[in-house]
Amino acid sequence: MPDNTEQSSKGGRPVIVTGGAGFVGSNLIAGLLKRKPNRKVIAVDNFRSGSFANIVEACEREGVGAFTGEVITADAGNLDWESIVEQAAPGAIYHLAAITDTTVMDEAEMIRVNAEEFRELLHVCADSRVPLVYASSAATYGTPSQARDRVPFPEPAAGKPNNVYGFSKWLMENMHRDLIAEYTKHEGRAPNIVGLRYFNVFGPGESRKGKMASMAYQLAIQMLAGKRPRLFADGSQARDQVSVSDVVDCTINAARDGVTPGVYNLGSGQTTSFADIAAAVRAGLGLADSELPTDYFEMPADIRAFYQDYTCADMSATKKAIGWEPKHDPRTAIRQYAAHLKQHHAPA
Repeated sequence: MPDNTEQSSKGGRPVIVTGGAGFVGSNLIAGLLKRKPNRKVIAVDNFRSGSFANIVEACEREGVGAFTGEVITADAGNLDWESIVEQAAPGAIYHLAAITDTTVMDEAEMIRVNAEEFRELLHVCADSRVPLVYASSAATYGTPSQARDRVPFPEPAAGKPNNVYGFSKWLMENMHRDLIAEYTKHEGRAPNIVGLRYFNVFGPGESRKGKMASMAYQLAIQMLAGKRPRLFADGSQARDQVSVSDVVDCTINAARDGVTPGVYNLGSGQTTSFADIAAAVRAGLGLADSELPTDYFEMPADIRAFYQDYTCADMSATKKAIGWEPKHDPRTAIRQYAAHLKQHHAPA
């Protein structure tokens, strides 16, 4: 599939990454630069939860040198996207900016920032024919019947989220689906726009996420401090854990020509129980199976009300539409990640 960011100039057309100073956003910037070192990258971030250090460190990890792009310090929803697209002529826009804390209870703020502020960007990209890839979430599924049966989630199973974060992402998808219908009816084409439902992403660069960091990261930090890892009883909760390198690779590929517009899953296509995550982390840190045994405790009732006990991405539609499939086994990647944290994490 051709790369939409190609053009005759040395670095190609610029790309824009909203939420570029966050965990996935900074890794995405580094991944884009690794694939095309001379490309211009414009990062958009309000820096409330992101940090410049994420970009610097991601570029260092990928060996792409210093970040030489631009940064726009603003809420993505407050920008004049029509003007930006006209002036920058981007080859693609990757929209990752959002409130990502799934425990936030301010429903109006969550919906305004994640959904309502997405509308202008969505329509500008459609009208200007700029490829847009945006981050949706596995939180859009809530607890579908597939979770009770412990089988992979196909895309049509979503729509009954357990929290307002998932609902805000569902609203983004609704706007996208309405736009596809509108353009298909009036122009005979669907805009080159893809939504990706990120499942549980883990990997280097998430140290500043705090309580929203992956389970792999949190358990590794506990064990590196000599503490027993703590999990909700009985550790059988199972999530689709997907490495950030796979997320970056799929996200970049989703902006290419020939991709079928729509909303697709982005996970590993496998489940890993929390007990198995702890075991993988323990192995990655070089600990014996008997060292720092897991401390199980009961899940608080207020968390149980919106907790996803099981998630697993059905990746068949993603493979067909984007021509991409996961490359990393989650347990192996978690072991490697734990080893990375052991080497690079500064003790508290």
